[in-house]
Amino acid sequence: MDIVTSVNGIAASDDRCAIIDIGSNSIRLVVYQGRNRVPATMFNEKVMAGLGKGLAVNGRMTDQAMDVAVAGLRRFAALVQAMGATSLRTIATAAVREAGNGPEFIDRIARECGLTMEVIDGETEARMAAFGLVSGIPDADGVVGDLGGGSLELIQVSGGEMGERISLPIGALRLDAVRKRDRRAMAPFIQKSLDKVKWAAVGKGKPFYMVGGSWRALAQIHIWMTGHPLPIVHQYEMPADAPGKLFRSLSHTDLATLKAVPHLSTSRLPSLPGAAMLLAAVVKKLGSSSVIASGFGVREGLLYADLPADERLVDPLISAARAEGMRQGRFPEHGDMLFAWMDGVFADEAPATRRLRLAACLLSDIAWRAHPDFRPERGVDVALHGNWVAVTAAERAALACALHFCFGGDPDAPVMATLMLLAPPPLLARARAWGVALRLGQRLTGGTASGLSASRLLRDGDALVLRLGPGHGDLAGGDAVQRRLKLLGIALGLTPRLDIG
Repeated sequence: MDIVTSVNGIAASDDRCAIIDIGSNSIRLVVYQGRNRVPATMFNEKVMAGLGKGLAVNGRMTDQAMDVAVAGLRRFAALVQAMGATSLRTIATAAVREAGNGPEFIDRIARECGLTMEVIDGETEARMAAFGLVSGIPDADGVVGDLGGGSLELIQVSGGEMGERISLPIGALRLDAVRKRDRRAMAPFIQKSLDKVKWAAVGKGKPFYMVGGSWRALAQIHIWMTGHPLPIVHQYEMPADAPGKLFRSLSHTDLATLKAVPHLSTSRLPSLPGAAMLLAAVVKKLGSSSVIASGFGVREGLLYADLPADERLVDPLISAARAEGMRQGRFPEHGDMLFAWMDGVFADEAPATRRLRLAACLLSDIAWRAHPDFRPERGVDVALHGNWVAVTAAERAALACALHFCFGGDPDAPVMATLMLLAPPPLLARARAWGVALRLGQRLTGGTASGLSASRLLRDGDALVLRLGPGHGDLAGGDAVQRRLKLLGIALGLTPRLDIG
């Protein structure tokens, strides 16, 4: 049976696609739902096979590692079939392409697992890593580094395009093998590899974007050590001197202590000192301004590369917020209409700020099913902890602030102290005004399109004007609308005014 196209002869009900990524350290299956700008992850599992461990010894994958890989891949093939994925792509990177027994392993996987393996070269791996980075951080401008078990890919990115690139045979497993032989040999080994990067000057003064499980683990440790209030790795930013400090700290820390770090894979612990030493050396070599972690890599790059050119240009945050708003809200068109309805008050916003306001509008109805007393918490949780990309911690906090006030949150609620640690006061003040405006719009119209179409929120000098068209004056009856208009005026420092007709 074709494990890609059917489940017991029945076609899958939606366009599910699967990727099996056979790396030098881990093997991972990810099943995605849909083929859009930000496909939802339905399933994600990894097996730590360590295929690349034997390469440093004799250039071959060990029998034990291959046996673990085969068992994991048989399970993954069965899961892909059971989930009804409409497509499956199985890729392999450095360990398989460089191992002397790589061809034998490929044949064995085909024979025992029914999987056709695609071995991608270093150039393709670098390109897909860059695509993945741009998919999750579209405005990235600097150098991407994808650290695998067997290799390190460095790629310049700017404006969504790739520039200089190189693949270096200096993965996390190789570093660990050098460390075990002679710790003093690590620095020269790293330096010799980085000397091949002749274009390092292009990264000077720009961020370094780190991709790969070992480097993401370092970001998790830094979040834990610094007490950062939002433990989300994607787009987490560290100062340029953080990798060196992490290396020195890890060199004197019992790795068992790190088991306290939330969500940290203990199987990666042995490779972390070498990964930190390499990261510090790369950042120094490039002259990077900071280090930014990416949760997206080669797998997401493969999906992004298959998208039509026009769909690649879609903003992933807005796309995901719109999808979530349609899934959880009552009125699919309401978010865009609210955005236009209040535009007369916030017309002076910079594009990046307008983008955040649009996201807040698209999410402004997601908590209606929750108990009224817990709607603010629901809004904050979605904004802060949602699986968003192309959004910084400060921007998440702004969205959370907007939804907190949209759903009637208290200005003195404890969560506000957390938000103030993540975002500057002016941005939070603006986000609070968005939330109060959204609350006014929701109350004024009851969520109806006709009510929004017949009204507008405007700024007229020092006045905040709510204008209702002919025949719609009754919408402003009662106390609720007037009270919320007054609260918005206070938030904006404007005098509220109601115009009817």
